[in-house]
Amino acid sequence: MPENGPPKSSGVDTREGLWAFEGFAPVERRVTLGEGWTPLVDAPDRNCAFKLEYVFPTGSFKDRGAAATLSRAIEVGAERVIEDSSGNAGAAIATYAARAGIDAEIYVPAEAKQSKLRAISRAGADVVRVKGTREDVTSACIERVESGGGWYASHAWNPAFYAGTRTVAFEVAAQRDWTVPDAMVLPLGHGTLLLGAYRGFRALADAGWTSEIPRLYGAQANGYNPVAREFHSKSRGREDRNGRNGRSEPDERNDLADGVRIREPARHDEIIEAISATGGDVLAIGEAETERALNRLHRAGFYTEPTCALAPAALRAFREQGVIEADEDVVVALTGSGLKT
Repeated sequence: MPENGPPKSSGVDTREGLWAFEGFAPVERRVTLGEGWTPLVDAPDRNCAFKLEYVFPTGSFKDRGAAATLSRAIEVGAERVIEDSSGNAGAAIATYAARAGIDAEIYVPAEAKQSKLRAISRAGADVVRVKGTREDVTSACIERVESGGGWYASHAWNPAFYAGTRTVAFEVAAQRDWTVPDAMVLPLGHGTLLLGAYRGFRALADAGWTSEIPRLYGAQANGYNPVAREFHSKSRGREDRNGRNGRSEPDERNDLADGVRIREPARHDEIIEAISATGGDVLAIGEAETERALNRLHRAGFYTEPTCALAPAALRAFREQGVIEADEDVVVALTGSGLKT
């Protein structure tokens, strides 16, 4: 890990993409599509900045993890990679596998969006549709891996994926001249971006490049909010700030935010630890709130998929509750492109 402090922002070669911070990279670059350095854009009407994680080759932040994961696959000599995904991660793994010249097999929910399935199949990957819950998809995928079907390029489990997603923290710090925001708000399913951000900001602080770690806030979808429920049940014995055990609309299941319909996050305990360690919080957002936030994003020129709207909706709720103060410096991650919906 680098020990001499951060370079001046002008000294970072953004042409190196995710590998611009080579001393922090545990995976050697072996496959790339020029990913990284997504814009950090002021949103003055919301008093925050948006990190446009949907500006990637396949239209989602999952390219960060896919580039690192397929680079690792090449290192270990994998001939076929296998992944399970609701769409974005599968498209990213399939695309980077194509770039690397490695076969891919992607397990998806039977009702996955056709736009995402096309992105997977057109990259040459084999698509396996599984009926049932998102957890059933994962089970079928793991069974295939255990039978010797290929190398598990899991966005939820593979450590290389997190080596990629933590670069979001490096970029945010560099784009802000080596300061970090007071808080960062992110959609939360398996937690690959939230955990990546936590690990990245922690690495920067440990190296002395920054002085602190921002508070991390997760936004889940109603009906798919296990982290919100458990976090609030264990957090210092307090009642949920919504008064509803982590759900803002208790009778509603939010299927609009299809990218985070995860009831059993692979790294559940690590997510809670990261949120607790930074003094953050997590809540669930209803479908009506998500749609309102999505429409507002689109009208402001941010053409994202519905899952992205969870984060600005959560920011609004946190501010209304006094959890995040109106004058605090906040970065909100917008994670997937509306062109895929």
